[in-house]
Amino acid sequence: MTRVFPEGRLVYGMQLPIQSQSTIYAEPWEASAGAVDLAEVARAADRSGFGYVATCDHVAIPRRLAGPMSTIWYDPVATLAFLAGITERVRLLSHVAIVGLRHPLVTAKQYATLDHLSGGRLILGVGAGHVQEEFEVLGVDFERRGAVLDETLDALRAALGPEEYPEFEGERFSFRDLGQLPRPAQARIPVWIGGSSPAAVRRAAVRGDGWLPQGDPREKIPAQVARIRELREAAGVSGPLEIGAITEALYVGEPGWDTGRRALTGKAEALAESLRAYAALGVDQIQVRFRSRDRDELVDQITAFGAEVAPLLND
Repeated sequence: MTRVFPEGRLVYGMQLPIQSQSTIYAEPWEASAGAVDLAEVARAADRSGFGYVATCDHVAIPRRLAGPMSTIWYDPVATLAFLAGITERVRLLSHVAIVGLRHPLVTAKQYATLDHLSGGRLILGVGAGHVQEEFEVLGVDFERRGAVLDETLDALRAALGPEEYPEFEGERFSFRDLGQLPRPAQARIPVWIGGSSPAAVRRAAVRGDGWLPQGDPREKIPAQVARIRELREAAGVSGPLEIGAITEALYVGEPGWDTGRRALTGKAEALAESLRAYAALGVDQIQVRFRSRDRDELVDQITAFGAEVAPLLND
C-alpha cells in the first residue's frame, strides 16, 4: 500500500470548479468560465499548499439527466495533463475516474503518461459510475459494473507497475507481451476508491490505498472507518489507508452575502477548530469547497485558507 501524505497530519485538497458543473455544487459564474479561469484556480491551490486538485469523469450525459448534472464534464486525463504543465507541487487526483468504461491498457497508457510527465504527482481515484446509458453506449455491462471495476483495478495494478511488458489474466481482460513505455514516475500509483455504498467501502478496504467517501456527513464517518478497518483485517490487508472526507461548503471571513445555511463561515480560528474535528474521526485528508461569486473571489478564498486556516489545522 502507498501513502501519499505524511501520517498524523490533516491534509487539504479541492475538487476544481468549471471542469464539472452539476447543479448540486457548481456556482453560477462557472457556466461562462474556461481554461484561463481553471488555470488561475489551480495555480492558487498550488501556491497555497493544497495537497491535491481533483477532476471528475463522465463520457456523455443522457438528456434525462442533463438538467441536474449538466453536460459540462471535462476529460480528466486531458485536464490533469494541462494542469500538470502549469503547476509545480500539487498532486493531481481523478475524483473519480470511471475506469470500468475503458480497457485497462488504455487507462494505463493515459495515466502512466500523465504520471511520467508530471514527475510522479498522480493519485488515481476511481469509482463504479452510475449513469446506465454511458455504459450501454460504450458496450460495458452496467449491471455488472462493480465486478468489472474490481477486475479492472487488478489489471491496472499490473499495467501501471514497473514492467515494460505487464501481464494479467482475468475473466474479462488478459494481456502479455505488449509493451508500454513510458512507465509511471512513481514506483506504485496510489489508488483511492470513491463511493460510500457497502460495495464501495469493501472495495476501498480490500483494493485501495485510500477512500474517498461520497458526501458522508460527519456523524457517519466513524462507523464507515471502523467498517473499513474491520474488512481490511478480515482480508489480511496491511499497510496504510488514507481516509478522506468532503467538508461542508466554506467561506473564510464574513461573506456579506447569503452563502447558504449549511456553509461554515467566519474567522480562521473558528473554521480550523471545526475542521480539526475531522482528524479525530479518523480522517487523513479533507476535500474543501468554497462558496464564491466569481473566479477572483474563489482565488481569494483559496489564498486566505492556505495562509490563515491551514496553519491551524494541525495545532
